[in-house]
Amino acid sequence: MVQIDIFDTTLRDGEQSAGINLNTSEKIEIARQLERLGATIIEAGFPAASPGDFDAVKRIGNTVKNSIVTGLARSVKGDIDRTWEALKGAEQPHIHIFLATSPIHMEHKLMKTPDQVVDIAVESVRYAKKFFPLVQWSAEDASRSDPEFLAHIIRKVIEAGATTINLPDTVGYATPHEYGTMFKYISENVAGIEKVKLSAHCHNDLGMATANTLAAIENGATQIEGTINGIGERAGNVALEEVAVALHIRKQVYGIETGINLKEIKRTSQLVSQLTGSIIQPNKAVVGKNAFAHESGIHQDGMLKNPLTYEIITPELIGDAKTELVLGKHSGRHAFKDRAIKMGFDLDEEKLNRAFIEFKKLADSKKEIVEDDLFVLLTDQQINEKDTPVYELASVQVQYGTANIPTATASVYHPNGELISEAATGAGSVEAIFNTLERIVEGKVHILDYRVTSIGKGRDALGEAVINMSYEGEPVTGRDVAQDVLEATAKAYLNAVNRQIVKKGHKVEVVIG
Repeated sequence: MVQIDIFDTTLRDGEQSAGINLNTSEKIEIARQLERLGATIIEAGFPAASPGDFDAVKRIGNTVKNSIVTGLARSVKGDIDRTWEALKGAEQPHIHIFLATSPIHMEHKLMKTPDQVVDIAVESVRYAKKFFPLVQWSAEDASRSDPEFLAHIIRKVIEAGATTINLPDTVGYATPHEYGTMFKYISENVAGIEKVKLSAHCHNDLGMATANTLAAIENGATQIEGTINGIGERAGNVALEEVAVALHIRKQVYGIETGINLKEIKRTSQLVSQLTGSIIQPNKAVVGKNAFAHESGIHQDGMLKNPLTYEIITPELIGDAKTELVLGKHSGRHAFKDRAIKMGFDLDEEKLNRAFIEFKKLADSKKEIVEDDLFVLLTDQQINEKDTPVYELASVQVQYGTANIPTATASVYHPNGELISEAATGAGSVEAIFNTLERIVEGKVHILDYRVTSIGKGRDALGEAVINMSYEGEPVTGRDVAQDVLEATAKAYLNAVNRQIVKKGHKVEVVIG
């Protein structure tokens, strides 16, 4: 079996998805889970983009030990210096530098000649090599680049010290045949290519990201890049869980090992979905809720006779083995802690106590508490830092009737400790809540999107509210969970406002790979 490396960019390329903004605590929690999953490399962010990104990359680099942590940088010394400052304390400092190589990008975006682009690439790699033992260089929009020019610039950056060469299908344009042919051409026409890793990075604009990634592997790629659940710019990146499971199920065809702990896939997918507020489509391969559902009578009959008739992947393979009742209102703290540990959570005593209190509150109102409930509750406590929320909901009440105008009343603690109460009407209960809270918070709010989904099953299932809004002209996403969806809605609204208030700096817009 040949081993290939898994480069996860959920925290960088994935966070560039519209409506996704993760704070540092959430990024660290995802990074820890990616380490448990077995990612070879974790791209933690773009240190030069903002103070918040710099802090997240630095803290992840100092936290993660079993995966390599990297940061993105443009081909400028300032970005490289900033990335070094963030990652010089990491176990294996790694930098990811990019520069566009396609004619359309060089002419219209960079406004540079091909020779100038080569000089910039070589100079940036040579400079980065002074600090970083591991330097990845990406040819942005490689799939639309001239093959001869691509081979030429790759030869030059390898001579300058690059240890990994990445060939992204940046806009998801290539077909599997074209993308595989590009890797074969570079493998056969670049001296020294055998001394470096050759990486694939595919976007899914035409729905071919997984097929293109596998085509790259067939033609010499020794590293693949992607995100959990396929999140990312536009239509997203290749979903790493799809590639990992495909290589496992069809190992006799590919002869490839990834080092991924497949039993951590479901947990990783669920965590990323929860913290990003990005819903997993029901029919999503590997991790969708319908991935193991069989509705057809013919399929059900076959499954009863032999599961292999229609199920090539088992839920157990990806850690999706369902448990029945997990804990109840009479469960004690010891049982609660034991379950949390078995689920992979590492909570200090203070956070465990807070989680147990929330569990008891939930157990008093919910007949059955299943693992999905505990996952949400424990995750929220694990990423919860001691910072007091800027605004904290004390209570919300809604009066509604089909013949009456919906009215919401809310009481919210202001950061100065003052309890503020307001009321407002709306066309519906949710709008009434929004209008009420807008009177309380200081700043202009514009709702862009709003949705509520259930966690678990049954009439007493928890409801998760996710709100995309602009606050003071900046886009932000808030989320929260409660048994009452209107309470969850109010909390999600304030969560979004709080996140934007505490956010430091402004990100630099970057599109790569």
